[in-house]
Order: sequence, then C-alpha cells, then structure tokens
Amino acid sequence: MNKITYIDEVDIKNKRVLLRADFDVSLNPDQTIANDVRIQSNLPTIKYLIKNKNRLICVAKLGRPKGRDPKLSLSVVVKRLQQYLPDYQIILVDDFLNTDKAVFNNQKENQILVLENIRFYPEEKNNDPEFAKKLARLADVFVSDGFAVSHRSEASVVGVTKYLPSYCGFLLKKEAEMILNVVKNPQKPLVAIIGGAKVSTKIGLIKKLTEIADYLLIGGGLANTFISAQGYSIGNSFCEFEAVKQAKDLIDFAKDKQTALIFPVDAIVAEQKESQQSQEVKVNQIPQRMAIFDIGPETQALFGSIIAKAKTIVWNGPVGYFENSLFRRGTDFIYYSIAQNQTATSIVGGGDTLEALSKKEHLDKITHISTGGGAMLELIEKGTLPGIEALKNSS
Repeated sequence: MNKITYIDEVDIKNKRVLLRADFDVSLNPDQTIANDVRIQSNLPTIKYLIKNKNRLICVAKLGRPKGRDPKLSLSVVVKRLQQYLPDYQIILVDDFLNTDKAVFNNQKENQILVLENIRFYPEEKNNDPEFAKKLARLADVFVSDGFAVSHRSEASVVGVTKYLPSYCGFLLKKEAEMILNVVKNPQKPLVAIIGGAKVSTKIGLIKKLTEIADYLLIGGGLANTFISAQGYSIGNSFCEFEAVKQAKDLIDFAKDKQTALIFPVDAIVAEQKESQQSQEVKVNQIPQRMAIFDIGPETQALFGSIIAKAKTIVWNGPVGYFENSLFRRGTDFIYYSIAQNQTATSIVGGGDTLEALSKKEHLDKITHISTGGGAMLELIEKGTLPGIEALKNSS
C-alpha cells in the first residue's frame, strides 16, 4: 500500500470527483434496505471530500442485474444518503451516457450526483476502455473507496485509473491495512474460521490460511466435502464430490504445515433447508435421507474452546443455513465466542456473514467488520487486489 496516494495526502479541493463507492446494500423482499453498513462505511470519505468543496459524482452497483432492472435501482440508496447528508441535494442520474450534460456542467457544491447502477451497463463488467473513458470525462480526479469491489477488474474500479489522477479513500485504506497486517504480522495463535458452500472456490485461500494460521476451523457446506473426504457418508448434504481429492490434499498439506485443521464432529440435520424439525447426530451417523444444515453442540464447544485462546481471529462465512432460525445457532455461537474474546484482534467479513450479524449486539467488540467478502478473501490469499494495483499504477 506504500505506493498508493491517499486522499488526505494531496490537496483535492474545488474539483469534480468521481468516487467509486460501495452502496451494494442488502435488500428486504419489499425492496427496502435491510442493512446499510456499506453506505455508512463510505461516509467518512464522502464527508471529507465535500468539506473541501468538491463536487461528487458517485459510482456504485447494486446486486447482479441482467440489464436494466428497476428492482435494483440505486434510488433506495439515494434516499438513505439523503437522510445521512440532509444539507446536500442527492440526485440520481438515470443514464449518464445520455443525460443532458448540463446536469454535470451546472452541478452545485451542495449537490451530490449518484449514477444509476453501473452494472446496468455491460461495458462495466467487461472493463471496456471506451466506457471507462466516458466515466473519466465526468471528473477531474478519481477516488476509489469501494473495498468490496476491489477484487473486480471492472471499468469503474480499474479502467478509469488510466485516464484520471487516482487516489485511495479512507475505507479502502482501513480495510487493506487491517487485513494485510493480520496476514503479515499476526499475534499467535491465529484462528481462522471459514464457512460458506464451496471448497473449489476457496482452495487457494484455505492453503494460504493453512500456512499462516495455527487453527483452521471449517464449517458450512464446504465442511461436508472434507467430511466426505474422511470417508463418512453425508446423506443428502450438499457436497462437491469432484473436490474431495483436493480436500484430501489440503488435509495432508495442513499436516505438513503443522496447522490444526478442525472439522465438525456433530451436526444438525433435517430433510430440507425449510424444515421445521431437526435432530443432532454425529458426523459419522448422518441418516441417508437427511442433510447437514448446521454444526452441532459438540462442535460449538470444540470451536468455542479454540476461539477463546486465540490472539488473532479471521472469520468469513456462516457455518450453517442461518436463514432458517433452526440452523443459525452455530453461526450465532461463533459470533458470540469471538465477541467474548476481548484480548484478540478479530476480523469478520463476507456478505452472508454480515447479513447473519446485521441485527446483533456486541458488534463493537469485533475489531474490524469488513465490508467485503470476496475482496477480503482474495486480499488474504494474494496480498493485493486489482483495484489496489490500479491505484499504484495510476497517474
């Protein structure tokens, strides 16, 4: 990060600033905002820039639209921003490519423009250079503050840095420094907890964590593949059978590195994820018609005892199907175990993880709650991100 220029290291005043923010909030079924932590996390950068009389043009995405989708309009974000910034007029620009240029040319200091969902444009994901140029023409400088999208090589993340002087915002700086510090200088013992569904997408990450962690606790759907790799039948549970060989290799790799790879010893099973009845069983006794949807009480106790002695904790991914309250006890237990360990530096991240914790108390007892899931994992694994590299190479 030492080759990057931060916004408080340069004199950005009276400029038109293109700000890559992260407004990718989770929505309720009625299209209202369920959790706006990502909007709040960008506010320090926004307030710093507008305090210096800059005219802001915010770029962000919401969800994964296939073309223009009114349900994924940033209009809900604009309304919430308006509540946080009552002294400013927040204006949604429906289509920046075809909008009357007067909207940008006549923008006043007390106006913040928010471009409609940038993923409505296929050129964004393709990192189309002409599209990036059109975005760059809107402003004098570019500020990157969307940590959660920094692992994407997209036009509004990396493309525009080729055409504008580009700087790093406060959120991106904080996220990168916190996570890289844990990877490079962790206090020991380091305990990593990884949940979620797929082993195949996390092989590199698990390998990296095995190299730096003392304990690696595996839960969620990806634990099923490891349980299967140990020769147990897992009934109807989700499993990447094609990744069983890789899971066996990772178990051997952990032995070589003398890292304790810890798997569930019991589970909460049911016939389907919507079930209202469940039972506790040992992992070597999963009934054929049942599927694993959470870690069991013995596993909770095992994981909890390890978390309690940690000096550094990294957690990404729920350990059960938390959307059904019957299967969220394991994820809740992990969270409260981390919150109770006040001597450890703790980093928690991932979209599903944030959703699982969104209405929890004790959030202030977590050292750092990351706004990024994929970005956090890729930064741990690779030590950098495309969005960070683009800032290093910018003019």
